[in-house]
Amino acid sequence: MNIPSSPSFRPLYDQIKILITQSLIAGEWGPGDAIPSEIDLATRFKVSQGTVRKAIDELAAENIVIRRQGKGTFVASHSGERSSTRFLRISRDDGLAEYPQSDLLSVTRERAPENTAALLELRNGASIFCIKRLLSFEGKAQILDEIHVPAASFKGLDEHVIRAYTGSLYSFFESHFGIAMIRAEEHIKAVLAGPDEATHLKIAEGIPLLRIDRVAFTYGDRPVEWRRGLCHTNQFSYVTEMS
Repeated sequence: MNIPSSPSFRPLYDQIKILITQSLIAGEWGPGDAIPSEIDLATRFKVSQGTVRKAIDELAAENIVIRRQGKGTFVASHSGERSSTRFLRISRDDGLAEYPQSDLLSVTRERAPENTAALLELRNGASIFCIKRLLSFEGKAQILDEIHVPAASFKGLDEHVIRAYTGSLYSFFESHFGIAMIRAEEHIKAVLAGPDEATHLKIAEGIPLLRIDRVAFTYGDRPVEWRRGLCHTNQFSYVTEMS
């Protein structure tokens, strides 16, 4: 087995984890696909089954793969109902589970602003797609989203293909572009509604909003989405878990 060179020592299971991730990056297995068994991977990489198991345990802990008892291990996907809400942190205060309705406002091709370029590791002025949408609960708009993605990774993206898709946006990114969102970093800040937010969310200017800035990453920890959500949290809360 040829292990990638590294300036620092990596445990063998971590090296196998990297090799499996490289296969995901190369598209050998797509979202929802079963990956080879531990025995087959151990044979492929010429290591013990225990080493492979530990590598897969790490990938499962990072939600990159999912173990299914009696069925095998599968590449994580946003197509399932549970997975589609994995990055949704806005929840009703009354505890009722509700997936928001997405209303697309626009899709435009633009030059990346300096901040977006830095967050997505693009050159200044690189081509991006800007998606604007409203998320509503029980018909009431609660979140105004602005989403930036690199045009080079989302070729052919336009308003028509998004409107024709009925699943979540991350499921759409997977099925149409092979881009799987693995993890995200968020920064949260309280702000006041400006004219644009007030119009779309049908609130008065100056009403407090929760601003959520998110960078989402795909395999290899590559940033592929920056979004800003402006949330009217009346009767809603931002919910997260810590352990």
